Amino acid sequence: MLRKSIFLVFAIFLFTSCSIQENKKLKIATTPWIGYTPLLYAQEKGWLEPLNIKLLNVVSLSESMYLFKGNSADVYMGTQYEYNFLAQKIESLIPIMLMNKSNGGDVVMGNFSIEEFQNINEEIDVYLEMDSINSIIFETFIEKYNLKEKKINYINKDQAYIAELKNRDKPTIIITYVPYNKILEKSGFKLLDSTKDNYDLLVIDGMITTKETLNQNKKTFIELKDLINKAIENLENDPKEYYETVKDYLLDTNYEEFSESLDDIIWINKNIPEKIIENLSNHNFPTRDLIK
Repeated sequence: MLRKSIFLVFAIFLFTSCSIQENKKLKIATTPWIGYTPLLYAQEKGWLEPLNIKLLNVVSLSESMYLFKGNSADVYMGTQYEYNFLAQKIESLIPIMLMNKSNGGDVVMGNFSIEEFQNINEEIDVYLEMDSINSIIFETFIEKYNLKEKKINYINKDQAYIAELKNRDKPTIIITYVPYNKILEKSGFKLLDSTKDNYDLLVIDGMITTKETLNQNKKTFIELKDLINKAIENLENDPKEYYETVKDYLLDTNYEEFSESLDDIIWINKNIPEKIIENLSNHNFPTRDLIK
């Protein structure tokens, strides 16, 4: 009886220890966006385990943000829009790493041409993630092409849902990003506009957390930054090997499509142009806590 009791206590101790260890993991919420794949590469290479980092893979920027807001993630990946959205509610929120600048990776797609959208009188269905950079991209698009007076039916869906849309007769506009755009192309939707065509629209992706989390895990974040740099170097030196490592996260994107997508971003993980720093600072996106 005593032996059974000792075994039971030992088992409970082991279970509790494992649970505590799991809770101590630094959890980072991220998406399949091509600019975040260095994290996925690091995970697949086994580099994150020694740092006790766990990735939470989600389908949308807004889901990533809300995981953080609900305390299910310690860190989330997002653009300056997702930062500003939560910074209004969380005073200690800060960006700690910049990953890339969108150079065509955020896109507007549709089943009509821009001229056809300008000339129709019927309602336009617009699929997007409302609480994300998607909203800014759409507002910029309708301003640029004089569509503000059109009747718009906003449909708030995550990118996994949007990627399943099929071409149809009703006028439809979709705000999405790499790699989801590749799936939509196969369904017949055409590219209408992108961040490559909007020089005034700066979209920067990075890693966001609180000052407290940064201070408690500074050494870990510095080591993670080095691993991200290493992953991007591996991508540049051997893109095929990199693709094979992360392809399961890329929604059936083939190697050719993956290679094309790399032209849609500019890596700024190491050398951040001073013009970008100035632009971000002018738009209430602090850069003083960025890990160099």
